Amino acid sequence: MNAKLTLVASLIAASSMFSAHAMTKAEYDAAKDRIEQTHKADKKACDAMKDNAKDVCEKEADGKEKIAKAELEQSYKPSDRNARKVQEVRADTTYDIAKEKCDDMNGDAKKSCENDAKAARDTAKRNLKG
Repeated sequence: MNAKLTLVASLIAASSMFSAHAMTKAEYDAAKDRIEQTHKADKKACDAMKDNAKDVCEKEADGKEKIAKAELEQSYKPSDRNARKVQEVRADTTYDIAKEKCDDMNGDAKKSCENDAKAARDTAKRNLKG
């Protein structure tokens, strides 16, 4: 009897743990709308900038949105695949922003900057497959 009670108590605890983290469709949609509104505001803030600073700002805004959406998917539908997707998006976004920042440089410094950015992204992706 004690084994059955322990099992039932464990199942109740486990189910409440998962339901506490579950996100409803309405919560998901609201969060997605907030992400999109934040993205629009971030992009609008870039309008005051010029040249490569504006390009970097826009890459950062786009990257922030991509990461937030990937994290939202992981929150809404938790899985190993979605968790890996979050890490992949972070690595790609970091690379895109770093590469854009390299555009302020010339010659060997630019090439070195781009190579460093690519190496960092490749290392991050390799660690995911680990």
